[in-house]
Amino acid sequence: MRTITVSLLAEIPEGLHQAVAQYLDSHPTWDQDRLFAAAISLFLLQSGEEDRQTAQTYLENLFQRSV
Repeated sequence: MRTITVSLLAEIPEGLHQAVAQYLDSHPTWDQDRLFAAAISLFLLQSGEEDRQTAQTYLENLFQRSV
């Protein structure tokens, strides 16, 4: 099954942006898209979302391995 992706534009606090940049610098197998997809899907799951696609997105991004 092919996953369709969409682009988002979001304004975040500068401190959060710096934390994201530091995390990505120290974790080269992660990129901004993967980090945001994992974070948003985890937030939704913790907020009561029970959609299988949300859980699948979280797990796929969490355990994704670079080739």
